[in-house]
Amino acid sequence: MQTNLSPQARQLPRAEEAESILRTCVHCGFCNATCPTYQLLGDELDGPRGRIYLIKQVLEGNEVTAKTQQHLDRCLSCRNCETTCPSGVDYHNLLDIGRAVVDDAVARPLGQRLLREGLRRVVPNPQMFKGLIKAGRMFRALLPHSLQDKLPRNVVLPAPRPAIRHARQVLMLEGCVQPGLSSNTNAAAARVLDRLGISVIPAREAGCCGAVDYHLDAQASGLERARHNIDAWWPAIAQGAEAIVQTASGCGAFIKDYGHLLRADPAYAEKAKAVSALAKDLVEVLREEPLESFGIRANQRVAFHCPCTLQHAQKLGGAVESVLTRLGFDLTAVPDAHLCCGSAGTYSITQPALARSLRDNKLDALESGHPEIIATANIGCQIHLDGAGRTPVRHWIELVDAHCR
Repeated sequence: MQTNLSPQARQLPRAEEAESILRTCVHCGFCNATCPTYQLLGDELDGPRGRIYLIKQVLEGNEVTAKTQQHLDRCLSCRNCETTCPSGVDYHNLLDIGRAVVDDAVARPLGQRLLREGLRRVVPNPQMFKGLIKAGRMFRALLPHSLQDKLPRNVVLPAPRPAIRHARQVLMLEGCVQPGLSSNTNAAAARVLDRLGISVIPAREAGCCGAVDYHLDAQASGLERARHNIDAWWPAIAQGAEAIVQTASGCGAFIKDYGHLLRADPAYAEKAKAVSALAKDLVEVLREEPLESFGIRANQRVAFHCPCTLQHAQKLGGAVESVLTRLGFDLTAVPDAHLCCGSAGTYSITQPALARSLRDNKLDALESGHPEIIATANIGCQIHLDGAGRTPVRHWIELVDAHCR
């Protein structure tokens, strides 16, 4: 694709990157075939190719409008188009660049600004978030259905975590919403790792991965959170921690991008690169271990929902399915498993109508094989799908842990 960036766009810190990505696109349209929003809305501007054109026009100096912002907002950032694209267009980075330029040029309505600012203040704060969840559960009946759907339906209290006792040690990102929504997930991961001779080192100074800020009009704040986490993890990395494990694939996808996003920061570029190299989704650790030693023969009928951040961003589609199959779980077939469930971080709150349509379609596909339970690898997807009140949804590591006891 030919480009002619405006003088103003050429002053952007990532101008060269944006131009390179734009020139990679051959506007073939294969991406639209697997884009969830294009399939729902049928609008060229609500597909990757159309959004690329919009970003190109913005960077070439054309007028930026609220309509442009709306089409970019509707993108789930699921990266399905990247998996489909034969030219290897780095769409998500182009989208980040384009969104930042558009958000600087177009003031959002007051309601949108308050919603986004509220999410940025509450979601990355684990204690505040946990308190609001606790209050929400107490007064669930008084809340609108849209908020009731965001509350966990069945709370599983975590059993104690094992003490640090093994030579092999890993860090684990605790996450910001997972402790309040599904506190047993990380505890289950720690117990399973302990059975394999791997101890989890606490790093309580680490906080939100930064994705919430970064994708809600505050990219600089998101990168500050990334730097904070790098500083929090660095002493354990220097002492030989072999990985930084994430049980939420959305967080993992963003941490694996630290090296790219901070590559121009002289104080953090090398450390960020090292952190991204050490970042591993939990399944990347477990699939290399002798899982057969658990002696599990689960024989439980499970539908696995592979989050977009696992299959498209981290390229780990099929990895969890393989582990669950090795452990004896009976996995059902899931049609259109590549499509997004509509959670997409805070998307289910900022774009609720589209998110509900995508959720209903995804649940129809997941339930087509009549599973006893649905498993997933990302807390956002888990709560979003479980909020429909249909087949129960849990993190896959909780199923493994339950069958190890």
